[in-house]
Formats: sequence, structure tokens, C-alpha cells
Amino acid sequence: MRVTNSMYYENLYGEQNSKLNKKLFDVNKQIASGLQIQYASDDVAAFTETMRLDNEITTLGQIKKSTESGYKVSNQTDVILNDFETSMSRMRTLLLAAANETNDTTSRNAISSEMRGIESHLKNLANTSINGQYLFSGSAVDIKPIAEDGSYQGNDVAMNAFLGSNTKQQYNLTGASLFLGEEILSRREITSNTANRNIIAEHPTLQSPTDSTSSGLTSSNTIRDMMGDTDNIIDTTNNKHHFYLRGVQSNGTAFHKKISLKDDDSIEQLLNQIGIAYGNTPGLDVVNVNMTGSGQITVADKIGGSSKLDFHLVGAVDFDRTDNGGVDDADVTNLDNLGVGETSFDKIFLNTSTATNSKLFVKEFMKSSLSSSADVATSNILEGTLYDRTEFSKKGAKLSSNTAQILKETNAFATPSTKLSEVADLSQGTAGTLDATEFKFTGTNTSGTAYDVQINLKSSANGGSTFSLDGGATNYKIFDMNNPRSAVNADDMTYQQLMNVMNMVVTNTIPNSTSSSSDYDNAINTSQFEGNTHLSYDGKIEFGDLIATNTKATMSLHDANSGDFSTDSSVMAFNSNNALTVRDPKTDFFKSIDMMVRSVEDHKIFPNGSEGSVRNIGMENAIAMMDDLQDHVFRSHASVGAHSNTLTNSLQRTELLEISTMSLRSSVIDTDLAEASLTLTQLTLNYEAMLSTVGRVSKLSLVNYL
Repeated sequence: MRVTNSMYYENLYGEQNSKLNKKLFDVNKQIASGLQIQYASDDVAAFTETMRLDNEITTLGQIKKSTESGYKVSNQTDVILNDFETSMSRMRTLLLAAANETNDTTSRNAISSEMRGIESHLKNLANTSINGQYLFSGSAVDIKPIAEDGSYQGNDVAMNAFLGSNTKQQYNLTGASLFLGEEILSRREITSNTANRNIIAEHPTLQSPTDSTSSGLTSSNTIRDMMGDTDNIIDTTNNKHHFYLRGVQSNGTAFHKKISLKDDDSIEQLLNQIGIAYGNTPGLDVVNVNMTGSGQITVADKIGGSSKLDFHLVGAVDFDRTDNGGVDDADVTNLDNLGVGETSFDKIFLNTSTATNSKLFVKEFMKSSLSSSADVATSNILEGTLYDRTEFSKKGAKLSSNTAQILKETNAFATPSTKLSEVADLSQGTAGTLDATEFKFTGTNTSGTAYDVQINLKSSANGGSTFSLDGGATNYKIFDMNNPRSAVNADDMTYQQLMNVMNMVVTNTIPNSTSSSSDYDNAINTSQFEGNTHLSYDGKIEFGDLIATNTKATMSLHDANSGDFSTDSSVMAFNSNNALTVRDPKTDFFKSIDMMVRSVEDHKIFPNGSEGSVRNIGMENAIAMMDDLQDHVFRSHASVGAHSNTLTNSLQRTELLEISTMSLRSSVIDTDLAEASLTLTQLTLNYEAMLSTVGRVSKLSLVNYL
């Protein structure tokens, strides 16, 4: 084969020129774009790694943005809570000043006015928003969390910042946690609201040489000092003073107990007997029972995290046991029998009592505003003897109970779907079940007509639960939601089913038949156009009249056993003339603040049901309540600080990872300009050398050709 000049030229120039041009083009492209490759085909491995790193950078950017957004909310919450704590500290200082007995009416009015201003400021802080989104509404960021009346309108849903795969961090503090949260280590404390005094010390003619002349009472004083007498003879033989105790233990067990004592027994003995009823033993106290300097009896739970503790006490002494055949009229099994007695010792002493039994003294340790109670208004029943038979309070179109429905197992508030058996004390009545339990539902409906309803809880084996408006002659089934429908089993009955019955009765919308589920459902639906019976945010039953702005309706719901000491205690209470709450694991922020301010507005240093606001806790207790409220806010603030720290650490970590990933990506995809420039120089020299060689070869070939 003959090698021609054209073949030599093509081999030397054509092929090398193409390769060098491509390399020069590639290196110039890298320098111009700053990237080593433009397409996947340039380098599949490098392109794949670049895409992975690009995705990682995008994810880190999202994490960074989410973290920064969450941190802004958390940081702003931190700032707001600082202001909260400052305002609360000022309010506590004002409470301490108001409790000083040197203050006159004008001073306390000025203090209460400033406290109302602080209350308004706290509400404004609670309604703080960022870019139109409220800080404390949970996930309902477009809803103002605190209404004018102090109720919480938001939800309890936490919002979280995305911190990586399967990793998130809460950044908001929900109003449900801050304003309605629960401190499981806090211990409930309750108090009576009447101020006991030393009756014997106030009546010199009753005194013996050994009697105390101090008007105050302590636990070392005698029962006679507290209950009084009609002569100066101390009876050391007869247990003539009878105390009727009712309440609920820390674990939710209801109880009642009669305590009988002699004249010379001490108040300390009464307090010890109360403690034993709550479960105290010689080796272990589960509650502390004390008498305050102003004469109130307090019960403090020693077990944290329970809101069930409750207390009611009434005392009685018959100063003339000869007027009824020698019968002690104070020694009863049904407290309604005390209704013929007198509640004012001074009237007994001065012989001015108009009571049926003017020598039967009934000592009320609890007072409520019960003047409208059907039981009180239509009978001889004394309101101080009532515990759980009280009427719901009325305000305009609304009726409200005052006893929260709380689950025994979790201390959580009941919801409409909660079963009554989850709240009730099943040790009462038929052990372990609500079967055979009867509730009395009395009052007037929205038309002003009286009703007296029996709600009978029965097991399915006994026909299921019913209600009756005529003493049991006609029984309407309370239907369940099963298929087929039947009367609900006692232990499966829910609060919603109970409230459906209440709503039908109070709106006078009764089913057309006793055993038709469709009639029952129609009656429920019709009743809801006239009234709404529901559970409030804090587990209390409420009724709202949808027709009238000032409802004619009244209602009272209680166990049929209430007040009868010859049988079991009530399985549960819905509304009570009970002890006032001083401390509780559950927080109701603005309700507590309002109670504190009211104690100053009413000029009450301690609870005193004989004047002013009957259920006022007093300034001394308000200070203790503020201490607990501050502790709760401090703990909430600490959790916000923890959120902020976690978000800050996450942000710093994300920024470092972002820089590291970008550097790694740069090493994979970015052009090393120094290296590319050197390569370009080398390729340029190679190209010039090739051109020079080709030029010489081409020149030699031409000479030879010529």
C-alpha cells in the first residue's frame, strides 16, 4: 500500500485537530460556566452526585427557613412572657398591699382599679399577634385566643418546625397549655367560706372559769366554743354536737360521715375525724385538715395531680332535748330534717328565733347564693345543709353548673363522649356499676313550668336506661346509637346522652312515644332549636336558651340519695354548695385573675359567706393562688426557652451542614479555574505545536511536489 501525502496529512492533522479542538472547547466551557460538566452524559457519576447534593442543599434550605420562622415565634413568645411575669409580680405586690388591714376603702378601691388595668394588659398580651397570626391560639392562628370574658377560644394543637427527616420541634406555646394547663405535682387545697368565732367568749354569762376569753378560734378550742351553749354547764357525758360531713377523696371516692362530739372535745378532734374520713391513718396522712386564724376549715391534698377533692360540712346541736320526748333533734339521718332549725345562735340566745324548732342550732360551714333554689324556696330546707342539690346559676340566657366533671383515671375534664361511669364513684350503690342509679332532675322549663324528672340508669339486662316525668308511671327510653337501637346500658351512657335528656326536658320537647327511636331523635333535634345543653371547656354542664335573652328555665341535677345519711353517698355531683378552691393542679388563668381582683374589690381578706360575695376566696387565699399561677407561668416560660434553644442549635447545625454540603458540591461540580487555565495553556501549546508540525510537513510536500 502506497502512503500518500493526503493520508499522512489526514492522520497527522485531521484526527489530532478534532481531538484538540474538543478538549479546547471543553476547557473553555468549564472556564466560562464555572462547571466541570453541563449534562449527565458528560460524567454520569459526577452528575448523580451533584443531583444528590443539590437535593440535600434544598432540604437544608427548607429546614433553615422553617427553623428561622419557628424561632421568631418562640423568641416573641419569650418576650411576651417576660412582660407577663412582670405584670403578675406587680399584681402580687398590690395583693399584699391590699391585704394589709391598715388600708381603708379608698385605698383598696384604688388598688383594685390598678389590678383591673393589669388584668386588661394581660389579656392584650395574651392576644399578641405576629403578621396577623396570634401567638397563643394553638394552630388556630386566625382566632383571637382570649375573649372579653377571659375564656380561651383557641385550641391545644402544637405547631412544629421541620428539623430534618422524621425530626420536628414544637415552637409555639398553646393558650390551652398556658391559660388552662395542668401542673401534675400541684396539690389541691379547699376551704369553707364561713368565719367561725368563739361564741362562748362573746357571751360572758355562758363562760366558766376555764373558758377562753379570746374571740378567735384555734384547733385547741372546744366544740362548745364553736357551737355555743344556752347555759354555763359543760356537758362531758353526751355527744350532743353532730357534724355531717360529705365530700370526695383525692381518688374520686365519694363519702359521707356523721361525727358526734361532746362539749369539752376539742376542735382538733373534729379536724382529725374529718381527716380520717378522707383516708388519714395513724401512720399516714393523705390530707391536711386545719382551721385558719379566721375560723375557716381547710382541707389540703397531700397527693399531687388530683382535682377531685371536695368538702362540705354542716353542724347541729339541740339545746332543748326535752321538747320532743327526749329526742335529740340534731341527731338525724336525713339532713332535710334540720330544716326546722335556726342558723343564728344570737337569735337562739336572745329567744328571738322564728324557726319551727327555735332551740335547734344549725351551723353552716358552707354558703352559696341559693335564694332561687327550688328546694330552699318551697320547703324548710336550709341552704347550708345542701351539698349537691343546688340549682345551676343563672345569668341571662345561660344556666351553669359549678362542679367540673373529671375522669377518675386521668384527672382530665369530661367531654360529650365521656361515659358517666368514667367519672362516677362506682363503689357507691351497686358496686362496680351504675345499674340502679337514679338521678333527680328538677326545675322549670323555658316556659316557666315546673318539672320533676327521674333519670334511671339501668343495665341492658334490666331493660336499659329511661327517664320519667311523672314519678315512673311513664318511662321514656334513652336510646343508644347501636344498630338496632335500644335503651342505653347504664355503664355506657355518655354525657351527651344525659344532656340530650336534659335539653328535651328543659325545652319541653318530649318524644311522642316512649319506645320509638325515631321519635326520640326527632325530639332531640327539635329541642336543639330552642336550647343547647353542653359541657364547657372546663367540664361543667351549661344550658343556653336560644329563644329568650333572660331565660325562665332553672335546673338542678343530683343523685336521688343526696342528703340521706342512711344510705350510700351520691355516685357523682353536678352542682355543689361546696368548699372554695384555693389551689388546684388545673389552671384557669383569667378566671383566677378575676377572682383575685374581686377579693380586693369586695374588701375581703378571708372567705366570709355571711356578707358580700358569698363565694369570694379572700385576699389571703388570692395571694396563694397567685403564687401557684406564677409558678405555672414560670414553668411555661422555661419550656419556651427550651424550644428556643433547640431551634437555635438546629439553625446553627443546619447552617454548618449547608456550608459543608455546598463545599462538597463545589468540589464535585465546580471548575478549578487555576487547573482549567493550566490545562488550557497546555492544550493551546499542543495545538500550536501541531499546527507548526503540519505546516512544515505541508511545506516539504509542496517542494517535493514541485
